Amino acid sequence: QVQLVESGGGLVQPGGSLRLSCVASGSIFSTIVITWYRQAPGKQRELVARIPSVGGRYTISRDNAKSTTYLQMNSLKPEDTAVYYCNYRDPRTGMDYWGEGTLVTVSS
Repeated sequence: QVQLVESGGGLVQPGGSLRLSCVASGSIFSTIVITWYRQAPGKQRELVARIPSVGGRYTISRDNAKSTTYLQMNSLKPEDTAVYYCNYRDPRTGMDYWGEGTLVTVSS
């Protein structure tokens, strides 16, 4: 199986920046594509790239040697407050693998 572990969440002020990490292990190549989702209280889990208010403020990068995918978040707003998850979808079966999530709180 695939294991995903997120880290890097915490409290940040509006306008600040944060970088989340997702480390992948198990039966997976280090170059496999990992995507990022978030889930705010009372809302459904969303693909961050499809959220209008995110715009171009988030960027995804990889360190293949460390099997790590990063989510760089800039110009953070209170509405960015959510639990952030990384995801891998098996292209053969459509099965989703998730980490436990890391909480990001944007508040002054």
